[in-house]
Amino acid sequence: MSINEVVRLYPKTTFVFMDYGLHCIGCPMATSETIEEAAKLHQLDLDKLLSDLNKAIEDKK
Repeated sequence: MSINEVVRLYPKTTFVFMDYGLHCIGCPMATSETIEEAAKLHQLDLDKLLSDLNKAIEDKK
C-alpha cells in the first residue's frame, strides 16, 4: 500500500508520517512509494513506524 493510500484511508496517520520526518505527503513519490520503501530510504525502524501507524489507526476517538 502506498503512503498516499494509507493517508487517504486513515487521515490520522499524517501526523505519524510527519513525526518520522516523512514530509512526502502529497509529493509524487508518495503515490507509489510503500511504507517499507520509505522506511528503508530514510533509515527508519520499520517495525516501530508500523506500530505507531497502527496505533493512530486504532485510535478512533
